[in-house]
Amino acid sequence: MSSKVFSTAIKQGQKVALALSYDGSHFHGWQSQRKPQVATVQEALEAALSKVANTSILVQCAGRTDTGVHASHQVVSFDSPVDRLEKGWVMGVNSHLPDSVAVEWAKPVASDFNARFSATARRYRYVILNTPARPALMSSGVTWFSRSLDESAMHEAAQSLIGELDFTSYRAAACQSKTPMRNVHFINVSRRHDLVVVDIQANAFLHHMVRNVVGVLLAIGNGAKPVEWSAQVLAAKDRSVSAPTASPCGLYLVDVIYPDAFGLPEKEPGPYFLAG
Repeated sequence: MSSKVFSTAIKQGQKVALALSYDGSHFHGWQSQRKPQVATVQEALEAALSKVANTSILVQCAGRTDTGVHASHQVVSFDSPVDRLEKGWVMGVNSHLPDSVAVEWAKPVASDFNARFSATARRYRYVILNTPARPALMSSGVTWFSRSLDESAMHEAAQSLIGELDFTSYRAAACQSKTPMRNVHFINVSRRHDLVVVDIQANAFLHHMVRNVVGVLLAIGNGAKPVEWSAQVLAAKDRSVSAPTASPCGLYLVDVIYPDAFGLPEKEPGPYFLAG
């Protein structure tokens, strides 16, 4: 590895963009709960950053993941209170993080960059292990579904959810968003041996939206409901007519899209075991 890797100096007062991955099964979601007995990714990251900076640091994230949800590419931003090399914000922070969280890169960015509000889209992948017997390995990294799934029917059904639509039927009852409108760019459902993968990108997501979409697609994939049901659920604008919310275990935040002008590094969407 080149000695120049992570060698860029980030000055005090500069805005920093940082990417990280984490195993959500170890945490009660992203957002800090300010409760000592409740571990969150945000608190773990902010504690590690603060140790490297020798002063308190608070971060803004691209997408607040729920309890048990993973990320292969979460992005955060913060103002650097000290001079540090990129290496300090990557290798130094990683030395203070639990094994279930890892920083991948840190870059100085324009002062108007905000991890949440500068993002134009978020991308998630939901990974289903479709086997008769339950798994021992990766049991918290995939959702196990024992009945046979028709991924082609799931993909066909998902196409009715593309576009700027009212997702009232696909959001949690406690969702606090002021509007149920979201613009879904694509949903692709494919099979990789025993893994069925739901790949979805939108400008933003409602609370539990991806997991509720997957719940409907699972009912269609196992033949309990027809392909047309996903559109019928959407049209009803009523959460009570939909399917149960799918488990968080198989859900990954895999990409956050920003305007090219910010110059952030690109990465092949994860999780890593889907590569190739």
